[in-house]
Amino acid sequence: MKVTISHQEGMKFEAKTAKSSFIIDCPVISPIEYFLAGLIACTTSDIIVIPKNQDKTVTDLVVDGEVVRNDDHPRKFNSFRLDYKFNSDADDTMAARWVMASLETYCSTVNTIRDTTRITYSITHNGKIIRENEEMISGGGSNIDMGEIESCPS
Repeated sequence: MKVTISHQEGMKFEAKTAKSSFIIDCPVISPIEYFLAGLIACTTSDIIVIPKNQDKTVTDLVVDGEVVRNDDHPRKFNSFRLDYKFNSDADDTMAARWVMASLETYCSTVNTIRDTTRITYSITHNGKIIRENEEMISGGGSNIDMGEIESCPS
């Protein structure tokens, strides 16, 4: 994977990938906000694709993410919290497995920071809280086998 960043003017930069390009407009949106959005978009896309591959449907998906950073430089993430809210035609156990599969196995961006960042999550499924303040176990991921899935390329 390769990304090229080129300065446009002022604090605007163009990011080019093999597939597309987009403008990074600092300080309107800071690079750390883009990074955080990328972390959340990775797991959010999994919560659409994993159920689809199981002939299930997710609707009304919203994932809120929040980080706490060091006060001093480098201002690394200390903790990362995700709140998943969605409806589906699956039971609560299956819905929780989708989130855990994303976080523990499929979402490469979250797995990139998991060794250095405390990650917690909550899940509200079909209007009911089914997991609250669960903490990911740091380390190299898990061996959850959900088969091959189609997702946003990493």
